[in-house]
Amino acid sequence: MTHPAGPPTGAPVVCVRHPDRPTGLACTRCGRPSCPECLREAAVGYQCVDCVHQGRHDVRRATTVAGAVVGSRPVVVPALVVLNLLVFAVTAAQAGSIAANTRSALFAAWALSPGTVAAGEWWRTVTSGFLHIGPVHLAFNMFALWVIGRDMEGLLGRGRFLAVYLLGMLGGAAAVMLLYGPGEYVAGASGAVFGLMGGLAVALVRLKRPLNQVGGLLAVNLALGFFVPGISWQAHVGGLLAGAAATAVLVYAPPARRAPLQAGGLAAIAVVLLVVIAVGALLAGT
Repeated sequence: MTHPAGPPTGAPVVCVRHPDRPTGLACTRCGRPSCPECLREAAVGYQCVDCVHQGRHDVRRATTVAGAVVGSRPVVVPALVVLNLLVFAVTAAQAGSIAANTRSALFAAWALSPGTVAAGEWWRTVTSGFLHIGPVHLAFNMFALWVIGRDMEGLLGRGRFLAVYLLGMLGGAAAVMLLYGPGEYVAGASGAVFGLMGGLAVALVRLKRPLNQVGGLLAVNLALGFFVPGISWQAHVGGLLAGAAATAVLVYAPPARRAPLQAGGLAAIAVVLLVVIAVGALLAGT
């Protein structure tokens, strides 16, 4: 009776991936014989390609204070910029004018006013954040979104960044609903952009970085809203507070319970903002 216990005595050792290749080398991690083509230099000795592949999956990638993977490329910011540009292009085409794009049908259907929301047109609290009044308004907001947004998306991660952006937008809408008259209209991504500014300030405090430049930028832009006609300081302040609160939830959540605390905190902020919007709608409808 024969026993297939292994190769005959004296048989050459072959590579586990290439049985036709005799070898005297072996992986320092798993010990399996491997030919030179299947080995990769490691910190100690050489490892086979299978162990190298497994090691890459086992190594945990570095994360930020918000839990985002370090080094991820921004995707949400370019998408938001493109979306805002497309909406502006549609309004300009409908109005037949870049400077007077507010005459378009889309602008009339999407701009925010407390009275229209009170009448049931709730979508305006979001759609108004993608409208812009003329090219200068658009250029300013998109430049700010591009400069601030890329760093914030890298710090927070794509999903968390989008949440802060949208909550900043809702925060601006909530302030407008409370502080504007029923027939007054507002539009623009300024609430969302100020939400990112407030979030950046909170993140810098969390990271113990200086606030000099960001603080100055915030002060100047907030002052413009109070002293320059046609700029909604209400949307700026509302977006700033909402974005700062949302970012604080994300960057101060303890790592051990990060996911549930972040999700619960963002949901709580969203509920508060929706309640404020509802109260504003009730006041505008009376």
